[in-house]
Amino acid sequence: MPRFAANLSMLYNEVEFLHRFAAAADDGFKAVEYLFPYSHPAQELAARLRAHGLQQVLFNAPAGRWDAGERGLACLPGRQAEFHAALEQALAYAQVLECPRIHVMAGLVPQGVDAATVRATYVANLRHAAKQAAPQGIDILLEPINGRDMPGFFLSRQDQAHALVAEIGAANVKVQMDLYHAQIVEGDLATKLRQYLPTGRIAHIQIAGVPERHEPDVGEIDHNYLFQVLDQEGYDGWIGCEYRPSRGAVAQATSDGLGWIRPWLK
Repeated sequence: MPRFAANLSMLYNEVEFLHRFAAAADDGFKAVEYLFPYSHPAQELAARLRAHGLQQVLFNAPAGRWDAGERGLACLPGRQAEFHAALEQALAYAQVLECPRIHVMAGLVPQGVDAATVRATYVANLRHAAKQAAPQGIDILLEPINGRDMPGFFLSRQDQAHALVAEIGAANVKVQMDLYHAQIVEGDLATKLRQYLPTGRIAHIQIAGVPERHEPDVGEIDHNYLFQVLDQEGYDGWIGCEYRPSRGAVAQATSDGLGWIRPWLK
């Protein structure tokens, strides 16, 4: 049976961020994820989780100069010290939030740097992250992201991600499989789920309607069918609802669009 986490960076934008925990709990969610927690003290976020009976299941490590267009540090040569500091901050938050997974964004491929150097930088940084996270029992996740939404991103395909996991060779480095990105890049989602879930290397799944990234019951993916595949393959992890409500940030926009999920939330 699917277990769903509300992505508070995309859902409930009709209210201020700290109020989104209550809104998600009121709608029946038992878990949350979001992009970045760092603009709020970790203890404040932990208090919100406790107050509303929520689990924190995922967030991102700091991803560089986000407002300037950076989308991660892991593949950037010469930025290793910054990557290490970002990871240290993420692990400190994870400990307070009792969060078992951190997504480490790969970053945009820098111009003028050969591919081998970029890949070697990424692998070395992920090995470092895995070693630092292991004592806390935390998984480090890598996520392929489609090049339409994020042109130039280092990692875009499922086979690429799983090859990197094998090369990195750490038991706590796993894949975050976003079905929205996977559908745009390569499709054949059910087959890929059946291929990769038995490896045990998919630690988190995310969903959204394709192509507009609205509610999952709108668009070209039959999510109900894919939920059946997940059950058949024994997936018992969380499914992050990382989509933009189709009515924008108007009052009740998120809650009014949850008809597709209410049977599971109940």
